[in-house]
Amino acid sequence: MTARCGSSRSTRSCGSAPARPTKPLSDGARADLRAARQDRTLDVDRCVRSAYSALVPSGGDARIGSGVAVVAVGGYGRGELTPYGDVDVVLVHDDAVPTAEVDRLAEGLWYPLWDQGLKLDHAVRSASGMREAARSDFKVAMGWLDARTVAGDTGLVLRLRSEVLADWRAGARTTVEELRLDRSRREQRAGWLAYVAVPDLKESAGGLRDAVVLRGLVATWLVDAPLGEVESLRSELLDVRDVLHAVSARATDRLDPQLAEDVAAELGVTRAELQVRVRDAGRRLDHVGRLTWRRLQQTLSLSASRSPRDVARTAQVAPGVGRDGDEVAGEIVLTAGADPADSVLALRAAATAAQAGLPLSPTTAAALAAAAPTASATDTPWDARARRALVDLLTAGPGLVDVWHELDVVGLVDHWLPEWADIRLRGSSSPVHRYTIDRHSIETCVQAGAHLRTVDRPDLLTVAALLHDIGKGREGDHSEVGEPMARDVALRWGFTEGDAEVVAALVRWHLLLPTVATRRDIEDPSTAMNVAEIVRTESFLDLLAALSHADGAATSSEARSRWRRGLIDGLVEKVRVVLTGEGDVKVDAYEGWPDQLPFPSLTGVDGVRVEVVEHQGGSLLTIVAPDAPGLLARLAGALALAGIDLHSLRTVTRDGFAVSMWETPRSDVDRQIVADRVRLVLAGDVDLDLRLDRPAKGDDDPRVRLVARANLTATMLEVRALDRRGLIYLVARAVHASGASIRSAHVSTFGAEVRDVFYVVDDAGDPLDPAASEQVRGAVADALA
Repeated sequence: MTARCGSSRSTRSCGSAPARPTKPLSDGARADLRAARQDRTLDVDRCVRSAYSALVPSGGDARIGSGVAVVAVGGYGRGELTPYGDVDVVLVHDDAVPTAEVDRLAEGLWYPLWDQGLKLDHAVRSASGMREAARSDFKVAMGWLDARTVAGDTGLVLRLRSEVLADWRAGARTTVEELRLDRSRREQRAGWLAYVAVPDLKESAGGLRDAVVLRGLVATWLVDAPLGEVESLRSELLDVRDVLHAVSARATDRLDPQLAEDVAAELGVTRAELQVRVRDAGRRLDHVGRLTWRRLQQTLSLSASRSPRDVARTAQVAPGVGRDGDEVAGEIVLTAGADPADSVLALRAAATAAQAGLPLSPTTAAALAAAAPTASATDTPWDARARRALVDLLTAGPGLVDVWHELDVVGLVDHWLPEWADIRLRGSSSPVHRYTIDRHSIETCVQAGAHLRTVDRPDLLTVAALLHDIGKGREGDHSEVGEPMARDVALRWGFTEGDAEVVAALVRWHLLLPTVATRRDIEDPSTAMNVAEIVRTESFLDLLAALSHADGAATSSEARSRWRRGLIDGLVEKVRVVLTGEGDVKVDAYEGWPDQLPFPSLTGVDGVRVEVVEHQGGSLLTIVAPDAPGLLARLAGALALAGIDLHSLRTVTRDGFAVSMWETPRSDVDRQIVADRVRLVLAGDVDLDLRLDRPAKGDDDPRVRLVARANLTATMLEVRALDRRGLIYLVARAVHASGASIRSAHVSTFGAEVRDVFYVVDDAGDPLDPAASEQVRGAVADALA
């Protein structure tokens, strides 16, 4: 039998998705979202009861009696069904009820509900089996803590719920450790809701899962938590998830960038406002959770002590600063008589906590924030003690992350760095970033710790690491915008004029080395000379290199790849030679082949030779072939057909042979397959135009421009377009048809976009004249369009 159900507020049948709202939802209309969750629950309740009643008439079934019930658990039990979420139900029965009769009931129950469109996550358990499952699996137990009778024997459900709850409390000391490990794994996998680039509303730390866990922890009676605040934050996240389901028409918890715009529109806010609201709710929920876990850990540590004497007392570890508790469950507090209004004390306490890897007591942090000076008082430059304590905090390593999080939640960061408000919880526009801008800045400080011994001024490095993206919260190029901001902050923090200029310059040029290294030919002497004109000194070069590496490591695995690091290090050493004058650098002495790589022998070469070696986490392909017009284009086409993505290429001609070098991120390149494909293409057996000369879907505006630089040994052509197979082939073919040649190319990929730079020369190996340069540019633009 198929159960059909209506609703007092909805005419849809069970399980069907609600229509998308047609107007943006104001803050007041969010009550409708919460009412809709209740309506969905009531709809499903009616469907389940109708199906159950058709099988077990009023008064019960003589063969079954009263020992069976349909139970809502999890989100369904809490009455918060999402538009496309699962319906979690358990058919539970007394052990005495015949198994055959229960199976008959289950089969008659599930099929009508599936026919109604419900996405059932169902189970059938005996009372003893249910209790045993809850004992052995904390997820089952937590789901049962929210159990609610939908149909059948309510007394059975109440009794079983009471027994499961008693077992939950009895085994709490073991269970909470399983919960803690599970939360740690989720945090590693999904990150913090407040700071990851693509937050998971359910699984990220500070997400919906954490809120449910907090309710479970309170149910153990081992710890308390402000459940009113938790429920309010959880409700905010549920509102966003409901709209996310509606606009995506599927059950998803990831707030992907492509969906965020539509979700924000439905909620009546901008995309940026939505992201900040979601992340702020996650940040506050995570803060409550961390505090709760810490108090629980302290409770368990205290109860495990043999006597009160075994419990560590507050021990002073710095002037005015003490450690309360033991090495495991301890935290940093103020000692008796310490003055919270002492601004140096706040910095010292934070630095002590970060260096020790211990949390800063929330009570202490709140007291320090309440006693912090007014905004006008912060304009006075800090003294040497405060500046030193700040540097100690920023150089503390991984412990900085949690301590800074605590400082930010209570508002102390705003007293020290009001500019932080512009980047707090802000997502990055770059697809390679794994964190929000503020979290990325802190992570850069942590990563800078690996480079402190490589620079003359570690203090300036870490301050620049904190401030390198401070301009991203305002309009304009963030490096240029951030430069004067960083200078003002450094002066306010008590650094000298000269030191403040260094910090400002580091912020201004923090992208210089990775940009030049990955988009320019570092074997061209003019590249190093142009960089040397900017950095001027070895000391600044070392600081800039350390900041570049720290920034890349804090960004993503792509930004910290061995290939990228190798290029930066190679560029730094070439710039160092220019700065020190220890080498004979001539701008017109381009050799074209990296010094550290041996030039392949041309002796005995007959036809085409392909070599492949491991290189910077990928592969380096060297191809030797008789020189011929258009050879580079055909080689690029052959590699495109072989599925080889490229980082760079370069070619030189000697003794009638063209020797080309191709860097690829792939580490599994099969030399023989590549060689066979190259030979087929060079023999004319493959029509590259037919295979590769196709318009890029959705790319109706490729950009091709000439890059003007001083002291260039080649004409630089930059291409910005959607990534596509054969793009380098198309460019090389157009350049060749214009009577020029590509000396080297350097590929940068940003999501689906590429920004490739080609070094183009004439037949004599010299830069093109203005007319020829424009001809090449136009030919390439036409080829890509």
